[in-house]
Amino acid sequence: MTVIRQMTYRPVGKGAAAVETMTFDRLRELNDGGTQRADFHVLAVVDAGPGSVTVDFRRHPLGDRSAVWVAPGAVHRWDDIAGVTGHLLLFVPTAPVTRATRELAAAPHPVARWTIPEADWPFVDAARNHLLLEASDAPGDRDTTTELPEILLSALIVRLRPPHGAARSANPLFGLFRSSVEAHFREHHDAGYYARALGYAPRTLSRAVRQATGRTAKAYIVDRIVLEAKRLLAHHRLPAATCATRLGFPDASNFSVFFRQATGMPPGAWQATVTVE
Repeated sequence: MTVIRQMTYRPVGKGAAAVETMTFDRLRELNDGGTQRADFHVLAVVDAGPGSVTVDFRRHPLGDRSAVWVAPGAVHRWDDIAGVTGHLLLFVPTAPVTRATRELAAAPHPVARWTIPEADWPFVDAARNHLLLEASDAPGDRDTTTELPEILLSALIVRLRPPHGAARSANPLFGLFRSSVEAHFREHHDAGYYARALGYAPRTLSRAVRQATGRTAKAYIVDRIVLEAKRLLAHHRLPAATCATRLGFPDASNFSVFFRQATGMPPGAWQATVTVE
C-alpha cells in the first residue's frame, strides 16, 4: 500500500461549497493509488464497474449500480477503477438538510458499500442528475446556489436508502452508545463509563449492544480503538509511542500489549504489512 498525505479530493467546506462533485474520470486523473483520509463525507454512485475500494482495510467490489459511503476519518483507497463510471459527491457533515439524512451522516461507521436495487435506480439516477445540474450552475444568488445542492443531496441520500439507516433506528440505545464511544473512546476505554454517562445499568447497555452487533460493549470499544490505531499506523505512519498518547494509553508498552492481544501482531509489525510498496 502506498501511503500519501496529500488529498486527491479538492477542499470541501471552509469557505468552499458544502457539496462538491467529481467524476470517476477526474478521480483517475488525481489518484495515485495511495490512501486518503478526508474530514468530509465521500458518497459515490457507480453506474458501471468493475473496480474496488478499500475502506478501513476492508476491500469492497464496485459493480453496476453500486454505492459507496466513506465517512470522515475513514482511511480508504480506490483500487482498479480504470473501468468505473459514475460520480462522487463530497460534502461536509452538516450539508444534509433533513433530520433523517443528518442522522445518517452522523453515523460513525456507515455501511461502506451496497447495491442499489434495480427498481430504485431510475429514482437514484434522476436525483443524482438533478444535483449535478444544480451544482454546476454558475454562482448567482448565494443563498440559492448553496441551498439547492444541499436539498438535493438530502433527496439523493433518501433515494439511495443506505443500509446503516435501518440499523441505527432499530436500536436507539445502541445509537446513543455508538455516538458516545465515537466522542470519547480516546479517553475512556471501559464500558462502565458509557453506561454511567448514558444513565443505564451496565447489563442493559450490554444487552443492547449485543443485540445490535452480536458482541459485548467492551468488545465494541476495543474494536473502535483498534480501528483508530490502524488508521494512525497505516495512513499517518505514527510510531507506537505517539499512537499510545493519542489513544489514551499510559505508555507505548501498554498500547503494544493491547494491540497485539487484539490483532495478533505488534503495532510495528502490522504497520510494516500495510505501508510497504
